[in-house]
Amino acid sequence: MHGLRIGVCYDFRNPPDSGVAHQSLYSEIMEQVKWLDQIGADLVWFTEHHFVDDGYLPSWIPVAGAMSAVTSHVRFGTDICLAPFNHPLRLAEDLAVLDNLSGGRVEIGLGMGYAPHEFRGFGFPVSRRVSLMNEAIEVLQHCFTGEKFSYSGKRYQFEDVIITPGYVQDGGPPLWVAAMSEAGALRAAHYNTHFLPQGLKANSFDPWVNELEGSGRKTRDYRVGIIRSILVTDDRNTDWPLVRAAEKYRMQLYQRFFKESGEGFGDSGEPVPQTWIVGNEDECVEQLVDFITKFGVTDIVTMAVPPGMRAEQMTDSLQMLFTRVAPRVKALVAQ
Repeated sequence: MHGLRIGVCYDFRNPPDSGVAHQSLYSEIMEQVKWLDQIGADLVWFTEHHFVDDGYLPSWIPVAGAMSAVTSHVRFGTDICLAPFNHPLRLAEDLAVLDNLSGGRVEIGLGMGYAPHEFRGFGFPVSRRVSLMNEAIEVLQHCFTGEKFSYSGKRYQFEDVIITPGYVQDGGPPLWVAAMSEAGALRAAHYNTHFLPQGLKANSFDPWVNELEGSGRKTRDYRVGIIRSILVTDDRNTDWPLVRAAEKYRMQLYQRFFKESGEGFGDSGEPVPQTWIVGNEDECVEQLVDFITKFGVTDIVTMAVPPGMRAEQMTDSLQMLFTRVAPRVKALVAQ
């Protein structure tokens, strides 16, 4: 079984009326990550979107490279990197460089996107996303072997290519696939990757479990990761309203994407929970253990700087999370 890892996630969203320069936000987060690495965080994940007016992070690898220079413990990953907008060979090369810079501390979680404006911006139809996603996975898996290969697909054709420099991690960076539908869940099972479920449990998580078990595999052999934020506070009435407002702003964008695309998580059935966990130390420990146990979660990250907030406003919560809550949760789920 895989040990539990707890960390943070960044989208670098900076509302236009925040009064904060993007450069200042990046600088604050760099200092925060350096500190989090020292107090016990295991993960730093990034999300990716494009052409958003608040500067939503479009390019995560340069950020991870910069962070790798000021950290020694945290592992870098994505939930998610949008496969259709990343040429798989260039992504494989960037990952090889990052793997060397970080000393083998990089992983990659892929999704296929759904926001129509992004596909328009990059100049191709949404209808190509499935083939681009599947071929990106296949190409990356070839790249990660470290061997020369050729590939002939609908979207990509390569002849006698090999990724240099080689990867620090044997077999390349661990690969994850995100899903909020049965098709996505079956994709993760088919390609034998780690799993990032979202949306309704019956549509994403359950089909993945059923497919693995039906083929003789065990879910415990795979990592299951999720963004589910945590606010540790002894004064909920004071601390939660500001975070709640930031979360409302954060979710408005996804609601717009869902409306424009005609897609979404669905509203009928039990979700894979991604709502904030809010409470004192004991309450957060209890809620985290219940959630992690139910879904077999091995990796959970919290939004460390919700949009519109400053890094220092989350310091107390993050301090309690990584020095008090996380050690207790890890001990309890390991029993």
